[in-house]
Amino acid sequence: MMKRLLLAACAAIGLSTAASAATLETVKGRGTLACGVSTGFAGFSVPDSRGEVRGLDADYCRAIAAAVLGDPTKVRFVGLTAQNRFTALQSGEVDVLLRNSTQTFLRDASIGLNIGPVNFYDGQGFAVRRDAGVTEVKGLDGATVCVAQGTTHEVTLGDVARARNIRFQPVVFERVDTMYQAFFAGRCDAMTQDASALAGALATAAPNAADYVVLAETISKEPLGPFTRNGDDTWSNIVAWVHYGLVEAEEAGITKANADEMARGPNPVAQRLLGTTGEFGSRLGLDNRWMLNAIKAVGNYGEVFERNVGQGGSLKLQRGLNGLWNQGGLMYAVPFR
Repeated sequence: MMKRLLLAACAAIGLSTAASAATLETVKGRGTLACGVSTGFAGFSVPDSRGEVRGLDADYCRAIAAAVLGDPTKVRFVGLTAQNRFTALQSGEVDVLLRNSTQTFLRDASIGLNIGPVNFYDGQGFAVRRDAGVTEVKGLDGATVCVAQGTTHEVTLGDVARARNIRFQPVVFERVDTMYQAFFAGRCDAMTQDASALAGALATAAPNAADYVVLAETISKEPLGPFTRNGDDTWSNIVAWVHYGLVEAEEAGITKANADEMARGPNPVAQRLLGTTGEFGSRLGLDNRWMLNAIKAVGNYGEVFERNVGQGGSLKLQRGLNGLWNQGGLMYAVPFR
């Protein structure tokens, strides 16, 4: 009896280990990372003039590919809608979802997915015509509001209406690009989405950006970050620690330009992070230079932010909550030790 129990326990451990390594082995065997992104959010994932996908989410895809495969170009970007993004991850169509998706209790607990660390702190906002004279959400009482189907924004809009005794008239769209077209054509009085996405829409889709404004008031917390599949602990850890590594690099002053030099330097944090000392990569089934490869590919978190959504990108967003913890923000890396 004891022997059978031991054999069963060993078999269970073996199955668990195999499951936890499934995505990593699939990605290594395939030689490319299938990364789920949006079909066109400025600052997060949008094709440039040469067809290259650019943005904060796209850079996270490249960082993961560099960490796992040693090459940031080994990414296949899969454009997903709000309706099919989670199904695509559940079915294995993509290895990781980085589609500026809000992390919530139900998305973590009820659809078989695992949420990673937050890589962008956002909030739901409203865009309106500047000449409408609206400065606060309460000024939208009775307004028609364009909103995307299958998003947290649709749910929050109803919650806020009930909590504040405000009447909204939602106009729901299956596709975000169609929602933008309808709003800028005057079909809705306002449009609601993550404030960062609204800024991107005004910068890239509005006929004249100066005619519109994003209200300063937000109505929700919208923590954005990666999703992976449950039961795949090794892969989920890799995705999480790539993020922490990018933040740790910024804290330690490690950049895309100086990463090789820092790897040879005396800083013990940099030595561990960049694979000079310790066996941090091998504990995840990766080369010990995994984070060196990732940082050389995209830079540290601050570089990724500024290039895509900050002052170097089209959105011109301030760091705000996305600043480092020691500079008034919420970005805080779990220590590499």
